[in-house]
Amino acid sequence: MRVALFQPDIAGNVGAVLRIGACFATRVDLIEPMGFAWDDKRVARAGMDYIDHVEIARHANWAAFCESVASRVVLFTTRGAMRFDEAQFAPDDILLFGSESAGVPDFVHDRADLRVKIPIAAGTRSLNLAVSAGIALSEALRQTKGYP
Repeated sequence: MRVALFQPDIAGNVGAVLRIGACFATRVDLIEPMGFAWDDKRVARAGMDYIDHVEIARHANWAAFCESVASRVVLFTTRGAMRFDEAQFAPDDILLFGSESAGVPDFVHDRADLRVKIPIAAGTRSLNLAVSAGIALSEALRQTKGYP
């Protein structure tokens, strides 16, 4: 299981996702460009000392990320046709999340093998990126019995 972030904008969210990755022994792929400098202190602050315990793969762009993919890409999107809790996850899935400000462009949607959504209450717009990644990863690990 891997978590991938497409062009994330907010350093603190990336740090929080790295912490989630460390706690659940899950690799985190970062697809650049990112909206902040990698050495941003906010990444370190949110990730705390967990950054040393997570496998991080940085990809220069979408094409470079796609070259590293040998398994199914599951895109979490508000345009998903299926609820995430109705999807069947596999142990080698890559859970992909878009940037906080723009989501993902159509070419990323088109590449995804499965597009799912996390249902939220009417009248609300979206969940925080790190919260979404934690919810999604928890369900995928539960289904695949992949918890450490």
